[in-house]
Amino acid sequence: MTDNRDQSIRNIGLLSVTQALGGSTSSIIMSVGALAAVNIAPDPAAATLPTSAMIIGLALATSIATMIIYRIGRTRGLVLGAALGIPAALLAGGAVMLGNFYLFTAALFLVGVTGAFMQQVRFAAADSVTPDLKGQAISWVMFGGVAAGFLGPQLSALTRTWIPGSEYAASFLVIAVISLISVFVLSQTRLAPTKVPGAPQGRGRPLPVLLRQWEIVTPMIGASLTYALMTLIMVAAPLAMVHVCGHSPSEAAGAIQWHVVSMFAPSFITGAIIKRLGAHLVTALGLLLIIAAAAIALTGITVGYFTATLILLGIGWNFGFIGSTTMLATSYRPEEAGRAQAVNEQVVFGASALASLGSGFLLQVLGWEAIVTLAIPVATLAILLVGFGAFRHRQMA
Repeated sequence: MTDNRDQSIRNIGLLSVTQALGGSTSSIIMSVGALAAVNIAPDPAAATLPTSAMIIGLALATSIATMIIYRIGRTRGLVLGAALGIPAALLAGGAVMLGNFYLFTAALFLVGVTGAFMQQVRFAAADSVTPDLKGQAISWVMFGGVAAGFLGPQLSALTRTWIPGSEYAASFLVIAVISLISVFVLSQTRLAPTKVPGAPQGRGRPLPVLLRQWEIVTPMIGASLTYALMTLIMVAAPLAMVHVCGHSPSEAAGAIQWHVVSMFAPSFITGAIIKRLGAHLVTALGLLLIIAAAAIALTGITVGYFTATLILLGIGWNFGFIGSTTMLATSYRPEEAGRAQAVNEQVVFGASALASLGSGFLLQVLGWEAIVTLAIPVATLAILLVGFGAFRHRQMA
């Protein structure tokens, strides 16, 4: 029993480091992806397309990544996913040096494919502990993203001009090094097997039946709308700060840094809060914080207002996303895990991809205020749906 507990703690620690490394990759791209693209894009309105391509790659690859992980095992599958990030990052850096916008877009699509594997880290933690510890395991792994909040933007700012004449190219080459370190860290994990002992293969409720269960649909709605709203605002924020409001790239990177930190820092206590208040209420609180972030964004456009908006947005995402993930992780049977997780990731990151694609267009056509205003009614609707899910959950209890 002690050996199992020690192994669980070791796995959570290693997965937390993995989350920090993977989050650094994402925060580098979110900090400078659009800024690098706007210099080589055929049209400024297309500047968010490469970042959107990353999210699209993540969304399209989620089912395949989950299937591979459940076929070859969690450790081997995650190592494979991390290894794919090395050539993808090298291609992205090369594309910036060549000034090839379309190659850059394709490279970030491949980075997104790597991200599809890394998104399974939180489920790997949840499925490797007892049910009463799932929320805390997810929280501790997600807490690793705090390091990413500092590391990613700082690396992107530090390496921005390392390659003369190719601004930001080195920032993407750094991702290859991060991916290599991730491969080593993941190779040290010993995660729970994906095949449930004593459970016949193929058993469990079929997907159409799972999707008729409100306890499964509710977390999918909560996670997808939380992630989409966060993406919508976060992708547009650096462009709005630099190219609309006249702030410097370093100020934009600083705001994104605090956003990423706030996305993961609450994870230290989110699991305990979920245990006390319940996952439904914590998810609703997260969405309420996103509404508060939008309200602050409508108040002013100084660096302070942008930073405050992104900090609240990050905390809201943390509560909404971890709350939704905890709901989902306790709603299916062990033999249904791969099926439920795959469709959840498809829905969540499909919604995020659409939000990212729309972000640049809305910024160019309607402006920053329109983007943050849109978040208010969408988050309100999501709160109502999660509330209905909580009501159904109590009725079934």
